Amino acid sequence: MNLLLVEDDDELAESLISRFRDVGYRTEHVSDGHLALMAALEREFGVLIIDRMLPGMDGLSLVKELRRRAKTTPAIYLTTMAGIDDRVQGLEAGGDDYLVKPFEFVELLARIRAITRRSESAQGSKLVAGTLEMDLVRRSVRREGELIELVPQEFKLLEYLMRNKNRPVTRKMLLEKVWDIHFDPHTNVVESHVSRLRSRLNDRFAVDLIQTVRGVGYRLLADR
Repeated sequence: MNLLLVEDDDELAESLISRFRDVGYRTEHVSDGHLALMAALEREFGVLIIDRMLPGMDGLSLVKELRRRAKTTPAIYLTTMAGIDDRVQGLEAGGDDYLVKPFEFVELLARIRAITRRSESAQGSKLVAGTLEMDLVRRSVRREGELIELVPQEFKLLEYLMRNKNRPVTRKMLLEKVWDIHFDPHTNVVESHVSRLRSRLNDRFAVDLIQTVRGVGYRLLADR
């Protein structure tokens, strides 16, 4: 597993990198919040380990920005800020766990493994297409972290498009998979629902995620 360690104490960082290596984890280390944001957005990591007090961008702001951009990589804070309010702020900002310095490595390792198990079990309940995220359990959709309200049929339509992201789907495929209609009803049910879904997804956003493929159907664009 790849870890991103965001820590400006070089001595502590070197110690953690060595110990992570001993248990088979690869670690990328940055000491600046802005560099951490770029790394977390550009590359995939199993867990982010983040100090709260950082140069450039503090750990709280870093996690908030990642969640705003729909980046759901689990994040553990490592910090000397031990107050209850500090813990609450960290978790409400989007962090998944909070470990106060000084700490024992075995506890950090146990928390990483626990958070990884939770993340793996949750992956099957979520769909991601670029900045769009669908939670199949909570029946919620977010774009760049902003909640998008959908009616059930729009949710079902978007789910099918997300499962086929960046691939064209035909009107016939949508009728069969979304509406369970195996004949042409000679109505504009697909077109009208796509139009309403497109309007909801693109409200307040400049980029249209649903592309009309001339002569074929539609395609949901995902940039990553």
